[in-house]
Amino acid sequence: MTQSVAGRSIEGVIAEELGVREGQIQAAVSLLDGGSTVPFIARYRKEATGMLDDAQLRAVEERLRYLRELAERREAILESIRAQGKLTDELTAAILAADTKARLEDIYLPYKPKRRTKAQIAREAGLEPLADGLLADPEVAPQAAAAAFVDEARGVPDAEAALQGARAILTERFGEDADLLGELRERMWTRGRLSARVREGKETEGAKFADYFDFAEPFTELPSHRVLAMFRGEKEEVLDLQLEPEDPAEAEGRQAAGEPSPYERAIAHRFGIADRGRPADPWLAETVRWAWRTRILVHLGIDLRARLRTRAEDEAVAVFAANLRDLLLAAPAGTRPTMGLDPGLRTGVKVAVVDATGKVAATDTIYPHAPHRRWDEALKRLASLAVEHGVELIAIGNGTASRETDKLAGELVALLPEQRLTRMVVSEAGASVYSASAYAARELPGMDVSLRGAVSIARRLQDPLAELVKIDPRSIGVGQYQHDLSEVKLSRSLDAVVEDCVNGVGVDVNTASVPLLARVSGIGTTLAENIVSHRDANGPFRSRGSLKDVARLGPKAFEQCAGFLRIREGDDPLDASAVHPEAYPVVRRMAGATGGDVRALIGNGQALRALRPADFVDETFGLPTVTDILRELEKPGRDPRPAFRTARFKEGVEKIGDLSPGMVLEGVVSNVAAFGAFVDVGVHQDGLVHVSAMSRRFVSDPREVVKPGDIVTVKVLDVDVPRKRISLTLRLDEEPGAGRGREDRPRGERGDRGERRDRRERGGAASGGNGGSPRQRDRRGGARREAPAPANSAMADALRRAGLLGPERGR
Repeated sequence: MTQSVAGRSIEGVIAEELGVREGQIQAAVSLLDGGSTVPFIARYRKEATGMLDDAQLRAVEERLRYLRELAERREAILESIRAQGKLTDELTAAILAADTKARLEDIYLPYKPKRRTKAQIAREAGLEPLADGLLADPEVAPQAAAAAFVDEARGVPDAEAALQGARAILTERFGEDADLLGELRERMWTRGRLSARVREGKETEGAKFADYFDFAEPFTELPSHRVLAMFRGEKEEVLDLQLEPEDPAEAEGRQAAGEPSPYERAIAHRFGIADRGRPADPWLAETVRWAWRTRILVHLGIDLRARLRTRAEDEAVAVFAANLRDLLLAAPAGTRPTMGLDPGLRTGVKVAVVDATGKVAATDTIYPHAPHRRWDEALKRLASLAVEHGVELIAIGNGTASRETDKLAGELVALLPEQRLTRMVVSEAGASVYSASAYAARELPGMDVSLRGAVSIARRLQDPLAELVKIDPRSIGVGQYQHDLSEVKLSRSLDAVVEDCVNGVGVDVNTASVPLLARVSGIGTTLAENIVSHRDANGPFRSRGSLKDVARLGPKAFEQCAGFLRIREGDDPLDASAVHPEAYPVVRRMAGATGGDVRALIGNGQALRALRPADFVDETFGLPTVTDILRELEKPGRDPRPAFRTARFKEGVEKIGDLSPGMVLEGVVSNVAAFGAFVDVGVHQDGLVHVSAMSRRFVSDPREVVKPGDIVTVKVLDVDVPRKRISLTLRLDEEPGAGRGREDRPRGERGDRGERRDRRERGGAASGGNGGSPRQRDRRGGARREAPAPANSAMADALRRAGLLGPERGR
């Protein structure tokens, strides 16, 4: 296989793109090919890679995949052309120099096996010399030249048929010129635009796409959510989309004046065609026009559609991945007995109490809300459970009846002051997916599906990461238009996020579940099950070394996973740290240098800071690793997640009608989209902080300011009770009703129509997931229309509470 791009090694290309040395990339590629994971390489092989971090290594991994696919495709194309007997040295050089898949396919286009075309039929009829002659010598009159090629037996009954055949040959030739296609593609990308029009009679049925009934925007300015929305509107047969190579008004003006387009001029220039008053010039100009309109424009339209979708998908996947990372790395409340409340009205509130380790201690169902209204009975039952099991935390799901249940929990806190209870509303996204999963059935056998959700809610307050890894990340639902995205691309990205988060935090091997262990570097589902089985049969692991006794956990797996697994209170205190077992001799040398033992050294900041890292560098461990070891020993097993704290919802503010403009509230960011952030202020409907209301400076990405789980202080700008819309701002000095100035408008918005579209988009560009089919369609709407999310997703929850999604249909 030709493992090179444009005559350079793949490693060299990646190194230039990342701005690092080629040797660093070669080392990283060698480790990846050898079975090492990104978390392991980033933490324990810094010397080899020259300190490449996990983000750089993920980029290496992604580009390596693309460039190797490119190399494989290059070999297939070379073999195909070689088999046709058409491979020349010049063509080989061009193929080897191709640095993108698009360029490679452009070069291959003339040689790609295809059905018989009009051009092939014309060549078989002997018309290629006519085409070549007219192109080479425009002084020849087309009709006269064509007369010599009339041949009834070969399907050329007259001169006009001969000229049509010659035009088909030239059209194909023009449309298969790789350099020309590349030039025109980039010209169209930078100058063209995507336009949308509503199909006749679809205005009412497709009202959710009203923003795009008469819409156009340059390709380079289209944000991902608009691209995906328009493609969905087309798929649902509401919109007609058109990729326009230039402004239609300019094109019409040129056509009226009889002037060729810039694209036609580029084609003509490429093949030496010009209007100099020669006999064949008009025919050649028409051939250029025909080639552009019937072949090249169609081909480029397909390419640019794919490019638009790919770019939009990449942006949407990045948003989803970033939100997922923030959710997984949310502050854990810790190992404290917790009561989980899964709110409901008619079906009651499901209750689960778990102990400090997450083990289920009790379950029940209470009916405090309408239509049952057994409030006092429910409060009494909760108090009994709280006292009996020493509950310290109350986790309340944020679905239907959440605020009413939070009020009930508030009364419980007041009723039991000696318990020092802390209550918090948590996202229940994905809880129903977990409840119905095969793993939940094994983990909680014999428990009713509805009660499993309450268990999950309680545990995700204790440790969001440990609980959320049990759910397919696509079902957590913190993304935009996820059902319109490539399933492979989304899964690969989200799985990488989960892997990085789990290994970044570390895992207690004696308490971790199978799904959590399966995300540890070097451990898959089978090994995770074997670890738990060994733990159940033999008791807790006393040392990392005893992991080698687990079935099928060989030396390579041990190397990859050992540093990320923690053993608390084991035989070796280093087993509770992030120091890899291979580096234990270094720590013992450090302990010897201080005149004490390892236990005395761990956590002894004064002694550790007195050591010179360079004194412990050897052939195996360089300065970066030694520095990491010293930092880890000072705070062994430290959790990189933030400290746990809760938002304080304003007393007396329980429903949207209690809000008023100018009110300052504390809330929790429930989700972040491209157009802003949703904030739960405790009134059932999430408010929206539009990107333009986040800062006095221009904000291109809302995540620059907030992320899911952040506790923020917001001011109410506007409340629309009938439509259940809440407009919030992070700019606390902003006055309610103040309009946004021109400098605050989101990039790409122009004039009144842009402002109207912008306001509608505040309610409609995001969608979460519920584990359904990738073909399942969610819906995008304006502020008054149903918004795009399945009923069971975090984004759906946010949209529903913001009044932008219809009544809940069940979680």
